[in-house]
Amino acid sequence: MQFPTLFEQRMRDLLGDEWSAFADAFAADAPARGLRINPLKTTPKEALALLGEEVTPTPFSPWGFHLTTDRKAGNDPLHHAGVYYRQEPSAMSAVTALAPQRGERVLDLCAAPGGKSTQIAASLAGEGLLWCNEYVRSRATPLMQNLERCGVRNAVVTSLDTAVLAEHLPEAFDAVLCDAPCSGEGMFRKEPEALAQWSMDNIELCAARQRTILEAAAKTVRPGGRLLYSTCTFAPEENEQNAAWFLATHPDFEAGDLSALPFGRPAFPVADFPVSAGRRILPQHGGEGHFLALFHRKGDGEASPSPYVPPKKDAYAAEAEQLYRTVFRDEPHGTFVTVGDTVRLLPPAMPATALHLLYAGVAVADVCKDRLEPAHSIFAAKRAEDCRAVVTLTPDAPALSAFLHGEAIPCDDTLSGWTAVAVGNAVVGFGKAVNGTLKNRYPKGLRI
Repeated sequence: MQFPTLFEQRMRDLLGDEWSAFADAFAADAPARGLRINPLKTTPKEALALLGEEVTPTPFSPWGFHLTTDRKAGNDPLHHAGVYYRQEPSAMSAVTALAPQRGERVLDLCAAPGGKSTQIAASLAGEGLLWCNEYVRSRATPLMQNLERCGVRNAVVTSLDTAVLAEHLPEAFDAVLCDAPCSGEGMFRKEPEALAQWSMDNIELCAARQRTILEAAAKTVRPGGRLLYSTCTFAPEENEQNAAWFLATHPDFEAGDLSALPFGRPAFPVADFPVSAGRRILPQHGGEGHFLALFHRKGDGEASPSPYVPPKKDAYAAEAEQLYRTVFRDEPHGTFVTVGDTVRLLPPAMPATALHLLYAGVAVADVCKDRLEPAHSIFAAKRAEDCRAVVTLTPDAPALSAFLHGEAIPCDDTLSGWTAVAVGNAVVGFGKAVNGTLKNRYPKGLRI
């Protein structure tokens, strides 16, 4: 790979003896390929058995693996079922460093397309709240699709300026991930346009924008909470220097400690930023490149925004709960609320807000001519064991391929009514069983 002259000189000066390993890693034929299995849909053991190919663990996440082949996700039933998420291996490191805990309120401030959001969701295990914000509205659509496919039931999605979000949700989160837009030097192998567009002017522009986003991010962290700043670039101006600026301008925060992480290397020395609070992942470490910096907000407190209060009268909430209990074995987790022509199950930790929400909780049912029919989203948020009626298929079953193409498929004639279709324990969709045939309800926009 031919680097821009100035970039190469900067990296030689920065890396010193590590330059040769860095250059050799970039000379590899292909970027690092990886996937992260999704414990919301099935167990890690079953997921690996279903994948049926050689994968090797990556240190960046307990659910992360390096791929030995370039597995195509688009037509893969396991991808449709949310069994895994294709993700560059080192991109998994940020959520591992943030370490979300079950029941916490977590903000992913620059969330699209959803790799880190769905990883946070896996850590939360359906409890607490995941608030995903994506400033670019068009990028929010694939984010919502990935949340649905991966069975996330406790997420909210907005498309807002970070300053607006901070104004409405001050000190509302236990943990905040700020994976800021950057110059993308770590994506040179994966995205050649990042290499072609490299310039110092762009680095300086990105660094200034990152400081603006960090300023807003800090306001959303509760006392005692934590903020993880990350980029996928190598430029010190966007990494250690921004981290040092943050500590210097926010005395209510202190540096965290990432020295125990089992990957990468310490941050490079910069005045007023301890190297133990940062972590750098370089291509020779098994990923494309990432920078991490952890901060703790001083003090102690709880993330306690005003709770959402459902309307006293809701035309379809009771009917939706009855439908839920007819179709599923588990208890509904949240509040049934009718929004337009959809009844949604909002997470218990849902806060009251005047902000415009693109997505909240999970769609349970659609209102169809004054009656309710189940929504795809609620089936996607379940495992087979949660469903009263299931057609279980293997990944290579012709019936599964037919289902994903939108066709009716045969089923046991003892089944009747709304029935899940699962790959192993991972539900991919549903249909209506009638006399030995499952009439397809897989959404047209998702079909192969």
